[in-house]
Amino acid sequence: MNDDDILKIITTENNDDIESLFAESRKARDEVYGKRVFFRGLIEMTNYCKNDCYYCGIRRSNKKLMRYRLSCEEILACCQRGNGLGIKTFVLQGGEDPFFTSGRVATIVSAIRHDFPNHAITLSVGERTQKDYELFFKAGANRFLLRHETASHEHYSKLHPSNMTLNNRKKCLLALKKIGYQVGAGFMAGTPFQTPENLLADIRFLEELQPEMAGIGPFIPQADTPFGAYPQGNLILSLKMIALTRILLPQTLIPAVTAMSVIAPNGRELALDAGANVVMPNLSPIATRKLYAIYNNKASTAEEAAETFRLLYEKIIKSGYMPDMSRADALAV
Repeated sequence: MNDDDILKIITTENNDDIESLFAESRKARDEVYGKRVFFRGLIEMTNYCKNDCYYCGIRRSNKKLMRYRLSCEEILACCQRGNGLGIKTFVLQGGEDPFFTSGRVATIVSAIRHDFPNHAITLSVGERTQKDYELFFKAGANRFLLRHETASHEHYSKLHPSNMTLNNRKKCLLALKKIGYQVGAGFMAGTPFQTPENLLADIRFLEELQPEMAGIGPFIPQADTPFGAYPQGNLILSLKMIALTRILLPQTLIPAVTAMSVIAPNGRELALDAGANVVMPNLSPIATRKLYAIYNNKASTAEEAAETFRLLYEKIIKSGYMPDMSRADALAV
């Protein structure tokens, strides 16, 4: 598709055109992965963050948030709980917490690798040095998620303070690819000041990067941020961006993110029907889930809890898909 084709899809409100897009994206996914939906266990290890991103509820300046950190023992207990459910991939996510030095992260990764030698370990701990990324990889991490958020320098500067740059974010993503990680990038649809041209740039950046994973979901404001009063992202726009990504990158793994279920009760199922093929039930301790408050109403999505794992599993089957509990490494591009 050329740029005009993509912009037309981004801006169209024609239901027939949108349904045709979704049908094409399902076809692209099914030709590569079939109807399989892969499970990853999410562990939110810390809600401390040194950054002050304007959209994120765990930003440094949010003084209303009760902070927490999971210990290595608590993280291993989460992994054990996930393993008991049959999950073969653990995703360790957190803010850019200075407490979790490169050495501490590597120690945690090594401990997980020791106890679960055949599982995949995914990290999502933000911008680090190439040396740090190499250390984590050597310790046993396989994958790394780092959403680029927006591929427009101008738009990036409207979402982040001046000490954060798109150039550094891209530098980190390229370093991760070079080291050998399976890499995930991604963006939000409907962020403040976003234009159709920004979304086009996001799609083209993903094409250039060729990530193994792409996380795409709606912007949802968090009350205690500078963007707390802004409207949330549009459901259909988010679904269209998932579908476009699937068509242009058919081998990329795309999650039906939790935020989809926040803006629509059947949001996850709609994301699957738009081309997504990954879900991430939450393995974090019950006491800390509501504290990882990156956006409003996150704690209300009960199906994300490991305790209701069976409900999620059955929902996927009822939606016409096949749950796949393998570690499911992305196919080579």
